[in-house]
Formats: sequence, C-alpha cells, structure tokens
Amino acid sequence: MLLVTMMFLVVAVEHGAAQGTVPPFPSQSGPENTLGDQSDSDIWRAIRQGGGGLPGSSEVTDGVLINADGVWWSQLRRPAGPLVRFGSIGIATVLAAIMVFFVARGRLRIDGGRSGRRVARFSLAQRVVHWVMAVVFLLLGFTGLLLLFGRAFLIPIVGKTAFSIIATASMQAHNLFGPIFIVSLVALFITFLRGNSPSFSDLKWVVRGGGMFGGHVSSGRYNAGEKAWFWTATIAGIALSVSGLVLSFPDVLGTHDLLHRAELLHAIAALVFVGFGIGHIYLGTIGTEGAIDGMISGDVDENWARTHHDLWLDDMKATKGGAADGRD
Repeated sequence: MLLVTMMFLVVAVEHGAAQGTVPPFPSQSGPENTLGDQSDSDIWRAIRQGGGGLPGSSEVTDGVLINADGVWWSQLRRPAGPLVRFGSIGIATVLAAIMVFFVARGRLRIDGGRSGRRVARFSLAQRVVHWVMAVVFLLLGFTGLLLLFGRAFLIPIVGKTAFSIIATASMQAHNLFGPIFIVSLVALFITFLRGNSPSFSDLKWVVRGGGMFGGHVSSGRYNAGEKAWFWTATIAGIALSVSGLVLSFPDVLGTHDLLHRAELLHAIAALVFVGFGIGHIYLGTIGTEGAIDGMISGDVDENWARTHHDLWLDDMKATKGGAADGRD
C-alpha cells in the first residue's frame, strides 16, 4: 500500500511539473522502492504548491491533490480566527451599546403621554410582510450564528457529539428557510420602498442624533435611522441571497475559490444584518414607547406620531382632511 501511494504521488507531481506548476523530479532515481534524492517533505511540499494528478473524471479540480488556496479560508474561520473573533466582538459591541444607552437614556417616552387618539399607520399587508421577514430573520440569524460561532463557544460546553447534532439541524433549517428569505426580501423591498427615499430632513435628524439624547427632531414617514436600516437590510439581504445561492449549488455555480469568497461574503453580510437587526428590534419594542403598536394593530397613538413622525402626521391630516390615515 505504501509503495502504491508513493508511486501515485510521484506521478501526480510529475504531472504538475509538466503543467509548469511545480519543479519536475529528476529523471534519475535511486535504488528500487526509493525516491532518489527527493525526500517525503519535498514530495509533499511540491503537492502543496499545486501539484496535480491524473483525474478519472473530466473535472479539472479533481486532479488537485491538495487545494492550497483553501488554507487562507481555513485559517480565517477557525475557532480562534479573525472571522469568529471580530464577528463576536461586533455582536458584543452592539449588545453593550444598547445596554449602555438603556441605562443612560432609558426608554424613549411619548411626549405628553398617550392621547388615546389613534392614527392608522400600517396596512394588514405591510404587517404580514414585516412579520414573515421577522420570523425568517430570527430563524436564519439564530442558526447561522450557531454555525459560525458554535465550534468556538458551544463545543467546550456541550461537547463535539452534541454540537454535531445541533450543527446538522441548524444547517438543514438554514437551507430550508433560505429561499423563503429571498422571497420575503423582495416583498419587503416592494412593500416599504415608498417613504424610504433620502430627504433633507434626514440630514437634520442625523446631525441632532435623532433626538435620542433630548429635544424634538422632525421626521417624515420614516426617519433617517429607519431608512438606514431599510437600505442596509436590502443591500446585505442581496449579498446574503446571491452568496447563499452559490453555496447551495456548488457543483453548478462555483469553483473552490468562488465558494470560499461566497462563504466569506455570506458571513460578513449576515453579521451586518444581525447587528443592525438587533438595534431595530430593541428600538421597535422596549426601546421606544408605543412603537410596536403600529406593527401589531396597524394603529399608533397620535402623540407618538407627533413625537417621532410629525411631518408625516401633518401630511396625513392635510391629505385626509383632518382624519389621519397613513396606511398605503
């Protein structure tokens, strides 16, 4: 068996030499069953530099004994590698910033309290699209984070056997909900595009920090922060969708090099999406009084609208003759 293996390696490297990828072996050989003046380390070094064999199929990559180009990706995503390290730092920073803001500023209250008068804001169709995307986002985000950080953080806790079961289930769920995410992303973009175009009032909103540290800042249907989330979700979502398709059909769409870059793009886009998503969830629930009402019943308190979207409220009242109705 050892002889057969070594003969195959010699043929493989000689083939690579013929292609100009590695130095050819000398034509002279030593005694029988030896490699002449080439040591085992020389053989493996040549193979690692790109030496190939004679594949039994028509696929060019099948003749590559060691895919040296994948070394950088393996090092990048290892449990202690840069992707896991900086990704975990990024998520932890977002969570820490939210906690600090909550302690320092508290919940963003409605100026003057609730008035009891309701203003229509979101239609049933808008709410359905939003919540479908929210559920898919949570499932994909949770399973994706398990796959990315699991080896570093879960294996020491639950062990390799339990983690392998968790990782397998997460991958299956991730692949199942991936296509639903693409459809939901398109529906979300079409449904909420109106009102998310940049405006001059957005600049004033940004300069004054959105009024989060005191003072009133006027805003239209969506403020600059909400618009930033919309466009970030759209761009990151497109990156996730395209890279996810490449990873789902590697034999059709991708070479090894392309797959590595698609996986890197997928991970970075996912971290951006999740980071912004955490902030959106906080501000849309416990962070802002009355914000969640619009996505549950479709209506918001008039004082809430006056506090956060006064330009939109005035426009709705002028358009509807005093009866504000902001649903499309």
